[in-house]
Amino acid sequence: MSDRSDSSAPYSLLGKVEGAEKAFLKGRRRKGDDLESAVAFFLEFLRGFESFDFDTPCVTVFGSARFAEDHPYYQLARETGAVLARAGYAVMTGGGPGIMEAANRGAREGGGLSIGCNIKLPFEQKPNPYLDKFIEFEHFFIRKVMLVKYSSAFIVMPGGFGTLDEAFEVMTLVQTGKLERFPVVGMGGDFWSQLGVFARETMLREGVISPEDLEFIHRAATPEEALQIIQDH
Repeated sequence: MSDRSDSSAPYSLLGKVEGAEKAFLKGRRRKGDDLESAVAFFLEFLRGFESFDFDTPCVTVFGSARFAEDHPYYQLARETGAVLARAGYAVMTGGGPGIMEAANRGAREGGGLSIGCNIKLPFEQKPNPYLDKFIEFEHFFIRKVMLVKYSSAFIVMPGGFGTLDEAFEVMTLVQTGKLERFPVVGMGGDFWSQLGVFARETMLREGVISPEDLEFIHRAATPEEALQIIQDH
């Protein structure tokens, strides 16, 4: 696994993937172009599998990149990372700033392993400075696989579309039996309350989800409560 850098990766195509995801998704292309993309996908997966070699049980923390150090959500994520680390868990995040940085920071302060799966974006998102190990991905879908594959519990902190995407991906995998029913813990007070109302009063009422689907996510007010939920499962 790379320590603060992945520039030594031996795969020649890795240098060609700048903007590759946008090019791949722009519409129909020549068959040869899609085959070249498939090779790039394989190499990126391979690099991830070779890099993430650790035995510590892992919890992935999802959350927004936009919260500053003095924000209560940042402090909550930092405390959560520390509590998880002291309990023997590695903490994995998307590797960027905000909630991700806070959780990684707490993990390092708690003496645990701090891991990041960063993403290349048009507006530069640098890996946060509290990562023991990180890898940078070009493709969002590969990054999401890595965030899910190595963890046996997930904490969802306040965030935007990306956080929702990650959380719903996990719950969909659980709902469809593609993923073991690992605990998904929602934190952040009232931030998610309207989403819960929508799930209960619209989705459930219209029959697009089942009553048991509402049990996929657990609510926790404190890091200790989140840890207890994880340990109970």
